[in-house]
Amino acid sequence: MRYSNSGSVREHVGFLRRQFLQDGDLPFTDVLTEDVITPALAAVGGWLDRIFSPLVTLWVFLGQALSADHSCRAAVARLIAHRLSRGQRPCSAETGAYCQARRRLPETFFADLACSVGRALDARAERRWLWRGRRVYLFDGTTVSMPDTPANQAAYPQVYNQKPGLGFPIARVGAVISLACGAVVNLGVCQYAGKGQGEVSLLRRLWDALRPGGLLLTDALMANWTNIAMLKERGIELVGRLNKAHRTADFRRGQRLGREDHIVQWRKPTSIRSLDWRSYQALPESITVRETRFRVAQPGFRTKVVVVVTTLLDPRQATKGELAELYRARWHNELDLRSIKSTMQMGELRCKTPAMVRKEIWAHVLAYNLIRTVMAQAAVAHDLLPRSISFKGALQTLEAFQPLLERRADRRGADRSGLYQDFLGAIATHRVGDRPDRFEPRLKKRRRNNYDWLTSPRGEVKRKMAKGLIVI
Repeated sequence: MRYSNSGSVREHVGFLRRQFLQDGDLPFTDVLTEDVITPALAAVGGWLDRIFSPLVTLWVFLGQALSADHSCRAAVARLIAHRLSRGQRPCSAETGAYCQARRRLPETFFADLACSVGRALDARAERRWLWRGRRVYLFDGTTVSMPDTPANQAAYPQVYNQKPGLGFPIARVGAVISLACGAVVNLGVCQYAGKGQGEVSLLRRLWDALRPGGLLLTDALMANWTNIAMLKERGIELVGRLNKAHRTADFRRGQRLGREDHIVQWRKPTSIRSLDWRSYQALPESITVRETRFRVAQPGFRTKVVVVVTTLLDPRQATKGELAELYRARWHNELDLRSIKSTMQMGELRCKTPAMVRKEIWAHVLAYNLIRTVMAQAAVAHDLLPRSISFKGALQTLEAFQPLLERRADRRGADRSGLYQDFLGAIATHRVGDRPDRFEPRLKKRRRNNYDWLTSPRGEVKRKMAKGLIVI
């Protein structure tokens, strides 16, 4: 099969770019270019020039990820409305053709586009968004669930202590995120449990995306001897919390830099289970790190004393107070993952096969990175920091402006430019409150309808209900 209409490809590329303000004289219009989309299309191979071409399928899939209604029926209905608005014949309202088109597209098509957009946005971040001129990357993991099908259970088994038929397949997702602009520069998916399936192993599969000279900001689990040594070999610094399960900070030793701030030598562990003997021998016998301790006096925080370990040894590179503020910024990682899982509703996936589950994750990541691009444009236009703009506010504004952006897609440049400026102004209005010491109880006020838990497989419960053995 071959795609014979190159003009149609350019038309679809242009339409897709205009949906996320990737034309005109706005900043960051070189994030989603034809040069980025064309290599991803090369992985698709040939296809028939019909309704659901790869780019049309991608556009519908992105709309499905961005919409509050994630159903395929609603996604196809939006395509029908779009075709009618452009004077084209409507396609079938059945979802089969769309689902088959998604299935034909390879996972690399979505992954390459998502990572390319995220890395391009991070590479073009303004210098004033960086931390002391450095690019800071965040890493953390989370979990997502998916429909309880045999294929999903085989690829991503449910938690071991759940009874068969009661749990859902669960996958671990790890993301490397830019602190400057919030873009996801790399992402990995693996099983929730098993050898080589933890967050540390996932990080090591993803850290090639980190740029030399950058800095990785992470939690205590990642700040181990092996990660620090291997990241240092790649020219990447690390700031993380000391893992007290493995080491204890003794500020009476080492080179003293200030109160509760010193440089020490960490000797290589006698064995590292994740490495073979040759890799173990290639690592240095010791590494030099800096440990600093600060106290959190604000009520409501779980930890009152925090020890931060870093490879930034020179106090002129970062003072003790600056390291404390930087480690505090690690909370942005939790907020970014919440934006993807909760705001974009990726926590509970809908696809019934492992391959489609991964494509669904990548579609959400691509949509997330494109929204972050629009937020960066609004930040530049209104002299703000991208982190000061509400992600949910940007998503809601984009959804509200989407019909207008489609209607004026073919208008003159000046007309589109005025619409874009109004759009960016509306996004910049929704700001994140500066409440660094805020804390709230994890309690609910509104009472919902309470139902008993399903403690047996659904089919078994239905059979008992039909026989009148139980009443629910």
